[in-house]
Amino acid sequence: MTDKYEKQILNSLLDKYEKSKSFMGGNKVNQSFAVSVDKLFSKYGDHSNFEVFQGVNEGIEVLARKGLISAKFDRAKVCSKVVLKIDKIDAAYLYLGRAPKKDINQEVINVLDRFAGKNQILDSFRKEQIKRIGENKSVQFFGGDLKEFENILLAVESLLKVESETYARDFSVKAFSDSKQFEKLKNKVVSLLYEYGDFPEKDQVLESLNIVKNPTYVNVKGAGAILISGQKIDLGVLYGDIGISSSILEDIEKIDITGSRVMTIENLTSFHTACDEDTFFIYLGGFHNMIRREFIKKIYRQNSDKEYCHFGDIDAGGFYILNHLKKETNVDFKPFKMDLDTLKKYQDSSKKLTDSDRKRLKDLMGKGFDEVIEHMLAHDCKLEQEAVDFR
Repeated sequence: MTDKYEKQILNSLLDKYEKSKSFMGGNKVNQSFAVSVDKLFSKYGDHSNFEVFQGVNEGIEVLARKGLISAKFDRAKVCSKVVLKIDKIDAAYLYLGRAPKKDINQEVINVLDRFAGKNQILDSFRKEQIKRIGENKSVQFFGGDLKEFENILLAVESLLKVESETYARDFSVKAFSDSKQFEKLKNKVVSLLYEYGDFPEKDQVLESLNIVKNPTYVNVKGAGAILISGQKIDLGVLYGDIGISSSILEDIEKIDITGSRVMTIENLTSFHTACDEDTFFIYLGGFHNMIRREFIKKIYRQNSDKEYCHFGDIDAGGFYILNHLKKETNVDFKPFKMDLDTLKKYQDSSKKLTDSDRKRLKDLMGKGFDEVIEHMLAHDCKLEQEAVDFR
């Protein structure tokens, strides 16, 4: 049975080996893998700590006798470094009870292959991880637990199939037969979806996929009338907005837009302050989930002759939301006050870009906002829609 010093020595040597070109089979020159004993055990050089000194030396001697490493001691019985025996690497893994990295990599690939073709996000993730394995890089969202890794991918597959608003615990039961399992994986699942999917904001990924904490509402106001289960609500005569629960959206029979324009608004404050007798307003609540998208589609089917526009932040998130809204509803929403003139007009109220902002803005080049994005990058600025006067 290996003691703690033997384990630390062998694991450090194998870690070095697994990070090397020799491990990848790309090194034509035989490499040697050594670690400094002093660096590995900081108290080894402290001769007053005889227990550590003796324990480390005994561990080195045991490994050397087994032929797993080579080591030399000076007259004071001090060992400066230990070297892994290349021809004994398999025996070193066996002695530690450690799975070789090549075996783990193959098991990871096997898991990835089981999710091939499930959806575009998983296919993109799989392709990138196989590439990373080939480059001897770590696999994202894999911490050594293959079952957890498989469950992360299963969660991604299952989330993209959710068609109606679902509580997180109910989703977890359906996907894993365990109400708490998804909560344990949630952060990694969201990170994977955000990196490989098309979501404007990380904190809205789950809601956009219909995973909610509470039932959601679609807030509307302005120039329109809604018929629900035979009851007509004329929004044009009301002062303020109403919230329609997602649970009764299917009961809406008809939506008459009495004005000339339908406008979606990204942020709540701007939704409340926006006022125009000729416009029907819809609050998106940041990002739009399937419930809001289906509501918008129903409006468009019954009122396709109206003008459709979107009012949001002049930043990467705002542009992503607009493009995604157009893509998912197949409605040609026009940006409202999200142009260069508006940004220049309210330049004094702008904020500086983060590194993440810059990366995301560059990714948006060629997708309809080049003029304003070029200005934002050149002048280090972005603008929240609350700073913009709706009138």
